[in-house]
Amino acid sequence: MMDIAGFALAVLLIELTPGPNMGWLVALTLADGKRAGLAAISGIALGLAGNAALSVVAASFILAQDAALAQVMSVLAAAMMGWLAWQAWRMSGNASAMAIPRAVTRPNFFAGLVINLLNPKSALFFITVMPQFVAGGQPSLPQGLTMAAISVSIATAVHLALVLGAGRMRPFLLARNRATLVRRVLAVGMVGVALWFLAKASG
Repeated sequence: MMDIAGFALAVLLIELTPGPNMGWLVALTLADGKRAGLAAISGIALGLAGNAALSVVAASFILAQDAALAQVMSVLAAAMMGWLAWQAWRMSGNASAMAIPRAVTRPNFFAGLVINLLNPKSALFFITVMPQFVAGGQPSLPQGLTMAAISVSIATAVHLALVLGAGRMRPFLLARNRATLVRRVLAVGMVGVALWFLAKASG
């Protein structure tokens, strides 16, 4: 049995935290138009899907070795969420966190694909966090792929909203005081998730 709602909430917390993908998509759309932004979204989605699929296979293999690893994964998942929360809080007063890379790789589709396919942070998040939302902490391959699809869908929806509303959302996203509040609220939410994972590990 999967806790789909809980997993979706955890993914949403991560995706709503302002970061490089957000800054790049907003700036790219404002500079080169929606077509460029949509191309980048397609690459990002494909990269995330590939990254998630590989992570599902890795998690299934690792957890199949020993049932006790499920408890270890809970601790690692808590550490991962805690680290993400710390990063969000630490960067909350830094407006440059939303800055666009000085040299944006062309074409945009392949830039989004490669960056997200090879992102180790995404893989580690998925490998450690996914099992926390499956009974017994040992997701089957179909369950893992289902959660991968949910994760990619949420990320793509957030990115699509950014591109379609880039002009209106840019002032909100890049304003220092608002970005600080957003990051800190999401950081507190991630700490709550981390504590829940620790409770599972100790239980």
